Amino acid sequence: MMFKPLNSPIKNWSSRRVWLIGASSGIGAALAQDLLARGAKVAVSARREDALKSVVGQHSNAFVYAFNVMHTAAWPDALARVEQALGEVDLIVLGAARYDPQHSWEIDLDAVRASYELNVISMYAGLHTLVPYMLNKPGRGVALISSISGYTGLPRALVYGASKAALQNLTETLYFELAPKGVSVYLINPGFVETPMTAVNDFHMPSLITPKQAAKEIVKGFEKGQFEISFPKGFATTLRWVARLPYRLRFWLLHRMTNM
Repeated sequence: MMFKPLNSPIKNWSSRRVWLIGASSGIGAALAQDLLARGAKVAVSARREDALKSVVGQHSNAFVYAFNVMHTAAWPDALARVEQALGEVDLIVLGAARYDPQHSWEIDLDAVRASYELNVISMYAGLHTLVPYMLNKPGRGVALISSISGYTGLPRALVYGASKAALQNLTETLYFELAPKGVSVYLINPGFVETPMTAVNDFHMPSLITPKQAAKEIVKGFEKGQFEISFPKGFATTLRWVARLPYRLRFWLLHRMTNM
């Protein structure tokens, strides 16, 4: 029992119905394209319908539904529309997010509020509708996209890192409570991925990968039944171990690693 996968491994994507929220660009878009190519039925959601249509192209196994994830009242209708199009949904991936790089001496409260509204509160808004739905039929799964920046405090991640740390704690609690009831729960922790969000960074991003590479890592994690799907492996593992060090040593190492 100790060495069994924490979730049920997914082996046959052609029989899966997946709903991706935050799929208009970056990792979400690449994951949609990867799963569509594997034969899964995929619904994609975000605010921009035109961008979503561009992501799925002419795939007959795709469904586009645009809505604002921060509107709690919009979620029940969104779920109903997706289920009507795909049938019962097996896996839901929550990935809507924004990135507002800030230092502690330049806090922008409007950006802080906007980040938490999208990165954290929208997740609760979705879960408010989705958890009862998943409990209604064991075997379903939900994945939250966080970030390895949630492992420890990092330069310019004053807002983003803190919001992603909140998601890590949230997802751990979801697993603790839902896994015994037959619901698979996944925590996705990417490192630096070449997306519109990271394009604003003016510093070297270690182990930078493409969205397509990120999507393949996520699919691999689903297929192995992993709880935490973190990548790229070397960088993610290093940062996790740094985060476990005593603070005096951790801060010293992070200063040397980031030249700050």
